[in-house]
Order: sequence, then C-alpha cells, then structure tokens
Amino acid sequence: MLTLLFDGIAYGMLLFVLAVGLAVTLGLMNFVNLAHGAFAMAGGYVTVLLMERAGIPFLATLPLAFLIPAALGAVAERTLYRPMYKRPHLDHVLFSIGVVFMTVAAVDYVVGSQQQIIKLPEFLQGRFEIAGVGIGRYRLFIIAVCLVLTAVLQLILARTRFGSRLRAAVDDPRVAAGLGINVNQVFSVTFAVGSGLAGLGGALGAEVLGLDPSFPLKFMIYFLIVVSVGGTTTITGPLLAALLLGIADVFGKYYVPQLGAFVVYALMVAILFWRPQGLFGRAATR
Repeated sequence: MLTLLFDGIAYGMLLFVLAVGLAVTLGLMNFVNLAHGAFAMAGGYVTVLLMERAGIPFLATLPLAFLIPAALGAVAERTLYRPMYKRPHLDHVLFSIGVVFMTVAAVDYVVGSQQQIIKLPEFLQGRFEIAGVGIGRYRLFIIAVCLVLTAVLQLILARTRFGSRLRAAVDDPRVAAGLGINVNQVFSVTFAVGSGLAGLGGALGAEVLGLDPSFPLKFMIYFLIVVSVGGTTTITGPLLAALLLGIADVFGKYYVPQLGAFVVYALMVAILFWRPQGLFGRAATR
C-alpha cells in the first residue's frame, strides 16, 4: 500500500506540472486553452527525437523540452491566441480544440502514429526499498523535480515584481497599462512559461504516461479535472487536486481495475458537489 501511495504521489506531481500552465492561463489570464496538452506533447517529442536522432542524453534534453515549447507558446500567443482574449469562452474552447486536432494530425504525419519509447539512464532505472517500501528511482526523480518547480513557481507569483504585475494586469488591464505595465508582454511571458512547463511535464511523463500523437486528447480531461477540482486562484489548489487524482487513479487501477477511471471521475464529482468553486477557489459573489 505504501508503494502504491508513493507511485500515486509521483503520478500526481507529474500531472501537476503538466496542468499548472493551464491553471495559470485559465485562472490568471481567463483564457480556456484546451490545446495545452499540445505543448506537453511537443516537449515529449523534443526529448524523444533529440535522444534518438542526435544522441543527446535524457537529462540534457529536459531544458530544451522546456525552452522549445515555451518559444512555440510565445509565438502562438502573439499570432493566434492574443486576438481571442476578448472573445467569449465558447470561442476559446472551439478555437483551442481545433488547434488540438491540427497538432495531432501534424505530428501523426511527420513522426508517425507509433508509441514512442524513452530509454532512461541506468541510474534512474529500477527500484530500491526503504523500510519495506518499494521506491522507483525515476518516480523519486519526478517528485524532486516537481517539488522544486512548485516552490519556484509559487515564489515567482507571490514574491516577485513580475508576479505583482501579472496580478495587476489580470485584475484591470487598462489601469495596469496606465501605470506603465506592458500588459501584452506580461501575458506573453506567462503563456510561454505555462507552455514550457507543459513541455517539461510531457518530457518527464513520456516514460510513465506513454507518448503518441493522441496524447493531447487522452489527457485533456485530466488537465481539466486538476484545474476544476483545485480551483484557479492559487497554485496550492491544483497541486492538491493533482495529488488526489494521482493517488486515486493508482489505487483504483490496482484494486478495482475493472472500473477503469471511474474512481477518478467519482472523486471529481464528489468534490465539486461539496465545493463547486474547487478546493481553494473563491465562491462566486452574488
């Protein structure tokens, strides 16, 4: 049971890194970006292709798995997403779903539809035991990386000048611009960082979750569950939601595999019945 708990925590931390960019764009920028998984897929393929075709070690590909999707996100935000900011949320949904299907088709055409395999370094393979608890080396690595990213992200949003400018730009863009804040630049950097985090999560998760062109569609619902259950007003909410989701998914598939993902959906429904605004969301005012 403790081994399953550890694996569930690792899975949850990975889902958090994958989904936190969506939490930022939805909660802070008020943009419903269902194509968020496409940037995660981009990071996974960056790692796979660099390892297979350029012979670059796994760890050396991780910074590029962040930077390349971040650059793609910055370009997409400037050319595609920015004109959509003032449109209704339904337009956001239809537009981003279209982007998902376009990226799925493009990756399938260029790379192929086969499942991608990542060969981890030897020091990240296998398990070891501590007090009878089986701990996977790679899952421990995922937890460590995700904890560092969470701390850095929370520090940036809460304690830096950029975080305060971002909050000001979200609360009232016109006043923020009048105070000298470049709102477009703030949003562009935020979107790029969110896309880069998704790409890094896709690279880290390629070995655990699998990687093929349908990745954005398969995990879209998981990203939405993390954001809706956790709420979008803090980083703590999506983190806790991702951990609950990861633990419930691992335990459910082990003890009641015939139910599939029913355990996850049942947990989501129960939490949203209890707190419709999410675990850490603010209740709507009348």
